[in-house]
Amino acid sequence: MKEIVTGGLALPPAPGEERYPSLALANSAVALPGGQFADLLGTPAAADRWLGDHGLAPADAGMQEMCAAQLRSLREQVRTLLASRVAGLPALPAAIRAVNDAMTRVPTAPLLHWDEKSGPYRATPHPTTQILDHALAALASDAADLLTSPDAERLIACGSPPCSRYVLRHGRRHWCSTRCGDRARAARAYARRTQTPGEQ
Repeated sequence: MKEIVTGGLALPPAPGEERYPSLALANSAVALPGGQFADLLGTPAAADRWLGDHGLAPADAGMQEMCAAQLRSLREQVRTLLASRVAGLPALPAAIRAVNDAMTRVPTAPLLHWDEKSGPYRATPHPTTQILDHALAALASDAADLLTSPDAERLIACGSPPCSRYVLRHGRRHWCSTRCGDRARAARAYARRTQTPGEQ
């Protein structure tokens, strides 16, 4: 997987993304220091690249804005489910419904159609739509696997605000990257230095 590059800074994949593409999907939009924001699905071309980089579509699949919007919509639902899991709260029914809908959207065979002139025939959906539906189904299924696996116990939000990424915790590490860890440690050190004697 490729690093997120924004403003000349590179952010490596968060721990767990290599195993769970749905975690990479959730992290494809990230808040960064200085009010920056990176959205790896912000345009159809970016969505094309992201799907290709994650082995979910051929290179230059030709995603349109409608397709990129569907991918971003699933991302938000997956993020909602991850946030619920991390917080130990019940999931929103709409998020569960969106993931289940994505998993069941893909036909297992060419569908039956009926033309008034030529009669019955079987056909698969438009190729770009079919590529997207298969990608959405794979990502939704992967999210369901993550949320129901033992790995879900290790799921946390990056502990370095304003970062908005999710990670699978390894040991005591609570950050998505060395950079976020360094920033969190620096913030703690600064807070200790600036405390007045009465606050200690």
